[in-house]
Amino acid sequence: MKQVRILEIKQSVYADNDRQAELLRQELREKGVFLLNLMSSPGSGKTTTLMKTIEALKDKLQIGVMEADIDSDVDARTISESGAKVIQLHTGGMCHLDAEMTRQGLDGLQTEGIELAILENVGNLVCPAEFDTGASKNAMILSVPEGDDKPLKYPLMFSICDVVLINKIDVLPYFDFDMEKCREYIHMRNPRAKIIPVCARTGEGIQEWADWLEEEVRKWREA
Repeated sequence: MKQVRILEIKQSVYADNDRQAELLRQELREKGVFLLNLMSSPGSGKTTTLMKTIEALKDKLQIGVMEADIDSDVDARTISESGAKVIQLHTGGMCHLDAEMTRQGLDGLQTEGIELAILENVGNLVCPAEFDTGASKNAMILSVPEGDDKPLKYPLMFSICDVVLINKIDVLPYFDFDMEKCREYIHMRNPRAKIIPVCARTGEGIQEWADWLEEEVRKWREA
């Protein structure tokens, strides 16, 4: 039987994206723009957390936000109330952003004068983790109702994130969520990940998160 030639298209696409991402990261460093890629599943509280983050940092940093969704401008309208510069990105059905899509978003945002650019990625624990966006740091939100075993089920997402926010800690008494087990599972995937329990609704833990982010922006701009 004649042998069939197999092309590793997936590997090729990822390799090209990685090159584009590294190029974008270098350009952002030269411009002094820190790009945060914020990821999570739908309903984890990304937008609410982002509103609290902007509130904590708006007097310290010039912030721009890119809201990525398959459709609608609901989140961008919400973020616009914070006073931060914001644009809505529609992915045309794609469940993630890659480096080139992120570049287009940054061009649309117009980053002149912006110190911290935040990409609120599409709500998904799989696809966004597979594509390097060119971000300076990756962050994700895991909410208590999702369960403490998510790091076991979605290893790549947790392995690429520099910081994990465990959100909705105000409802811990009502869910079977073991914080210590969750920490163990996260560090099993990524020993270097910083873990910050927060409640975006009440603001608990937000200052620690904001302080971490402000320090990372400072180090990025001074490097």
